[in-house]
Order: sequence, then C-alpha cells, then structure tokens
Amino acid sequence: MNQTFRKITPNSGASWYVKWTASVFIITSMSMRGIDGLQFYDLLLSTVGVSGWLWVGILWKDRALILLNGIGLALLLRTLLQTLYI
Repeated sequence: MNQTFRKITPNSGASWYVKWTASVFIITSMSMRGIDGLQFYDLLLSTVGVSGWLWVGILWKDRALILLNGIGLALLLRTLLQTLYI
C-alpha cells in the first residue's frame, strides 16, 4: 500500500521563516534551561520564540497555536517583568 500525504503547512513566505526562527529561539532557550546564571537568557529567548509562534498562529488562523502561545506569552511576560522589577 503506497500512500502519498499532502503537506498542509506553508513552505514559503513570511510564516515559514518566522516558524523556523522562532523554533531556533525556543530550542536555544531550552538548551540553557537549568544552567545557573542563564535563567534570564532562557526567559528572554523563550519569550521571543513563543511570540514568533503566536504570530505564525495568527497568520495561519490556527486557534490552537494562538491559544497555546498567547497564554505562554502572557506567563513568560509576567515572569520577565517580575525578574526585571523585583
């Protein structure tokens, strides 16, 4: 049985570049997680990556991506502001 699957997500345009750039930011931040002295950079890179994926969700009109990354961004921004001002 030979099945062919058609790709649904765009493979060019702004969303393609944003999704891969945001993914690199998130992977980089996860690689720093738990290392003493790098928590602020982890938080900053995670915020940028999640913001990028929120933008992709908006471009794709994907409610799951919008919900997940919108809530994630709010939580990350809260922690970032607490870190900066406390």
